[in-house]
Amino acid sequence: MNETPIDSKPTVAADPAPSESAPVSEAQELATARAQAAENYDRFVRLTADFDNFRKRSAREREDVRRATYESLLSRLIPVLDNFEMALAAAEQPQASVETIRAGVLMIHQQLRSAFMDAGLEELNAQGQPFDPSLHEAVSQKESVEVPEGTVLHQLRKGYRLRDRLLRPASVVVAKRPEPTSPSAAEQ
Repeated sequence: MNETPIDSKPTVAADPAPSESAPVSEAQELATARAQAAENYDRFVRLTADFDNFRKRSAREREDVRRATYESLLSRLIPVLDNFEMALAAAEQPQASVETIRAGVLMIHQQLRSAFMDAGLEELNAQGQPFDPSLHEAVSQKESVEVPEGTVLHQLRKGYRLRDRLLRPASVVVAKRPEPTSPSAAEQ
């Protein structure tokens, strides 16, 4: 019989000897991570600078729009101011009549209203309308049988809206039902 010697020790795969490649790969990973971190930091700095420039440019553009809006409105109001000054000068003349001054002031009023309307200002007419607390400010209530309760009887001060935004509510007097009078109260 052919006998092969049996090794009393089991054969185990030998551990690979620690090679130089493991520390090199860790060093490579570290270098790669550092390069990635530097790239991310550079990107962060650039994005921060871009955002700062965007913010400054937006503020400049908003200011330019605001300035253009003011210039447009004021260019329409300057002639109104000129006409008021001419009206005041005309009122100081001895031959000025109340009627001519009144006519001049009415023309200036129309010119001013036109400038405001061109700028987007809208008058709110509340007379005879149902009371709306989002557009009207109730100053008082008054008993009335002519109009339904909750209807605006009188507008004391006009309201104004600039496009879709309320600038000033209309001051109004609102109708309410008359309180019933008892016969005993009428006799007293």
